[in-house]
Amino acid sequence: MNVKELLKNKTVRIILIGGAALLLLLAVWLVFFRQDSPSGYSATEQEKRLSVLLGEIEGVKSATVMITEKEGAPVSAVVIFEGDDGILVRTRLMEVAASALALKTRDILVYPANK
Repeated sequence: MNVKELLKNKTVRIILIGGAALLLLLAVWLVFFRQDSPSGYSATEQEKRLSVLLGEIEGVKSATVMITEKEGAPVSAVVIFEGDDGILVRTRLMEVAASALALKTRDILVYPANK
């Protein structure tokens, strides 16, 4: 069987068109709907949950957290926040993050976001 005879078969044409449609859908999803960060870093579930928790603190509009782990246990964290920048807000962020991660406050770094 050559290609021309194969393409005359209706079933083969339907399968080819369906496959092409699936490839097109995959390409559209990869281009428009993937939610990876530009840096390629994707937050863990624990980081997302802590970010939401820290965002509830008075004076904090939003917070982003990155946790450093060693052998599966947190060893330090960095918190970037938007909101009121003051010693009270930074202290609250540090204490809540330290408590949530069972770390010492000295292992938590807190910085305001660029405005």
